Amino acid sequence: MTSLTDLAVSILSTADALEKCRLTRAVAADWFAGHITGRGTTLPPDRPARPARPQLLAPKEMPKRAYGGERGRIGLVHALAHIELNAIDLAWDIVCRFPHEDMPKGFVDDWVQVAVDEAEHFEMLQRLLEQLGASYGDLPAHDGLWQAAEKTADDLMARLVVVPMTLEARGLDTTPGTMEKLTRNGDAMTPPVLDVIYHDEIRHVAAGVRWFRHLAAKRGLDGRAEYVRLMGERFPAGLKPPFNHPARAEAEFPQDWYEALAR
Repeated sequence: MTSLTDLAVSILSTADALEKCRLTRAVAADWFAGHITGRGTTLPPDRPARPARPQLLAPKEMPKRAYGGERGRIGLVHALAHIELNAIDLAWDIVCRFPHEDMPKGFVDDWVQVAVDEAEHFEMLQRLLEQLGASYGDLPAHDGLWQAAEKTADDLMARLVVVPMTLEARGLDTTPGTMEKLTRNGDAMTPPVLDVIYHDEIRHVAAGVRWFRHLAAKRGLDGRAEYVRLMGERFPAGLKPPFNHPARAEAEFPQDWYEALAR
């Protein structure tokens, strides 16, 4: 019987973004229905398959984004769609990247659900791009998110620290302000999509914190000290305030952990 990790790798190896979303929903539905009984130990590729477009650039090579007007909205939504496509692959990657950790089934359940959420986010953003007369791939995109994955491929705790507990948590800090600004500028289409993403990301950050604590306890480590150590090692630039303390609290992210790293 085909295992979950076999199916996860097939999704990671799918280049077409909408097909990746379709397969994500189908595999998740079978997993939650109990039709896939084996987790498996198939390891993921170093990099997921990607469509021919967009052109991927280093973050410092990205052209300056336009702000304001329809062009600015397209640039923002395209950048967010690229993040969500990467997030689908990050969720499936974490399902099969670390079999030696022997994580509980609840861990797998959480990240399969994250993959479904990210697929829905990508599809919402792609529909929004189409309403704006554009499509994913029309603009260049940066490869920073997957570079963060590559730098944490050796340690599940480091992956949790950098991806859900830092990069996704940053979305909790910035998204409310973005929604407010768009609304002030008369955009009635984008803020509702961002609101869905925002509330789902609280759950994603919570999953990161929960399983980081689980691993710290399993390894006999102090959670806060290990978080600070890994941040210094894997994310030395530190964190940019202000922080959305209420959203982070909802995700059960201790304030004294991350505030100490504000730059």
